[in-house]
Amino acid sequence: MASQNPIFARGLRSGRGGTDCADGIQLKTTASSCGRAASEHESVARGPQLEAISYNPRMHNAGRQKSLRAPKLAPRFAAVCAFALLCCLGAIAAKEFVMPAARPARTYPAHDDHPMEKVVVAVDPYDLEDKASIFTVNYRNYGYMPVFFVITNDGDQPVSLVGMKAQLNTKDRSKLFPATMDDLLRRLSHPSRNDGANRLPIPVPLPKKEVKGGVGRKTWDEIEQAQFGAKAVEPHSSARGFLFFDIADISNPLAGANFYLTGVQDAKGTELMYFEIPMEKYLSAPEVKRP
Repeated sequence: MASQNPIFARGLRSGRGGTDCADGIQLKTTASSCGRAASEHESVARGPQLEAISYNPRMHNAGRQKSLRAPKLAPRFAAVCAFALLCCLGAIAAKEFVMPAARPARTYPAHDDHPMEKVVVAVDPYDLEDKASIFTVNYRNYGYMPVFFVITNDGDQPVSLVGMKAQLNTKDRSKLFPATMDDLLRRLSHPSRNDGANRLPIPVPLPKKEVKGGVGRKTWDEIEQAQFGAKAVEPHSSARGFLFFDIADISNPLAGANFYLTGVQDAKGTELMYFEIPMEKYLSAPEVKRP
């Protein structure tokens, strides 16, 4: 028995090896079947999840919610517009007069330069609505035209304006003189004097605070601040202010008119040559937009 046939022994080993191979094939088959089963189970389990992700109730109701919110925007928009309107009205009511800054007189279209005396005079009529809007009172409606007056002293000595006299001569040779404080207050206190054709219509009336039979304090302060009142011009400086001319009975006061200024004296008391400015210089100048 100890000496078995080698061929028989190899047969036994071969037979076991065959069994091992069969077992391996069976294991692989079983594993493959289990893998497919697991995959099928996973795909079955995953299917509802994908469907759940693709369906979003909020997206489904987004259009409906938007349509429900849309009507609510109208009242909010109306409230915002009303607030903006109130702010604008408040700004108009709180409007205050601010004196325009003076540039050197020779930079204005309507000016007269005396190089030997080193004095320059300029006028800038506020005859247009956009320019006159700096005032809280529409003086044109009361028959007055504000004229911005600037005098520049380029010399080394002061110039006296104590005896200064301004005059506007119209085309029909009418001589107009600047109104005094009393003239303006009297006219503004009795506006019915100028009711009629001379009053210019304004789309949006400028705010005025007036007292019946008198003038409001705000208007009083504006006139006092606006009127030209300098008594001298220091060296290398300018003086400025408004002259108010009564044009109640004149339809076109600037066409063909001339502005004259006399009574200006140097530091020694010598009167300077009179200044003359044709208003056509202003009327023919190109329009300059304000900043």
